[in-house]
Amino acid sequence: MDKATHSKQEVKKHVRLQERRGSNVSLVLDMSSLSNAEPILSVSTPRDVTVQLLNTTSHVLTQKMLQQQNWSLEELEKEFAKIPSNFASSEELNIPGRATKDRYKSILPNPQSRVCLKTDDEDGSYINANYIRGYAGQEKAYIATQGPMLNTINDFWTMVWQEEAPLILMLTKLKEEKEKCVCYWPETKATYGPFTIQVQGMCEWEDYTIRNISLQLKDECRTVKHIIFSSWPDQKTPESAKTFLHIISEVEKILQTAETTGPIIVHCSAGIGRTGCFIATQIGCKQLKEKREVDILGIVCQLRIDRGGMIQTSEQYQFLHHTLATYASQLPEITNL
Repeated sequence: MDKATHSKQEVKKHVRLQERRGSNVSLVLDMSSLSNAEPILSVSTPRDVTVQLLNTTSHVLTQKMLQQQNWSLEELEKEFAKIPSNFASSEELNIPGRATKDRYKSILPNPQSRVCLKTDDEDGSYINANYIRGYAGQEKAYIATQGPMLNTINDFWTMVWQEEAPLILMLTKLKEEKEKCVCYWPETKATYGPFTIQVQGMCEWEDYTIRNISLQLKDECRTVKHIIFSSWPDQKTPESAKTFLHIISEVEKILQTAETTGPIIVHCSAGIGRTGCFIATQIGCKQLKEKREVDILGIVCQLRIDRGGMIQTSEQYQFLHHTLATYASQLPEITNL
């Protein structure tokens, strides 16, 4: 095998690896499109260069452009492949006992935005979760986290209480090909650490279930809504954009009457793929409603600054465009913009 053939194979190998869950090829940039010169092999870059790129990358689409869907799937695949994953490394999180609390060893919370639990035990402050900025840079609009494990259920409810979350959105089944999340709520009532959790009511539809849950700590009691949207395959997309948009509408209704104003807690299994899709879609809908344009590429880049690997596959990136195009078609056009 000559050197040229070997180099081409190495480049293809990097492209394939970028779409794998938890790939450590997180700081790899494809620079070949920046000039007409001979393509340059991908190179590793320092974290600050990666963040700068994520902060400045943009591709604004108007409402009309979305409705016309004037892009090709191949173009979206190429655009997505150039976004640095920005995964955190284990060296950045030198925390005792951390590894036992991570569902996937290579999907870790980015240090600058990770949620820290306020406990008396310093070793107990870790949870695999990140604060995520929302529309127009709103701080701590969301928390993206992994699906709880048996040994992190108490940590999860501690986070729900600490952050005064009004809503938990679960975007996975408990088990698909293998375990994706443990059942962290009771059928009726149970105790998790210092919290008494009780299901006060439940409504079931074809694609999702909503529970009303009460959390009690000593003499204080709060309520939180719990939505399970389970008809979304792992690393794939929902069958219907309209169904997904209906979930977003349900979330908006719940927030209008919520008792608390903390971040929405969103999780799937790893807390990056389906979780990223929901957050990006909700932010994109708000952009479209406000401005009649949306920067989908910029939204995904912002998410990856806060939590590495958000939006996991090019298929999910394409679905994000399709869903926002569907939403754009429902909005009236504003001629003076």
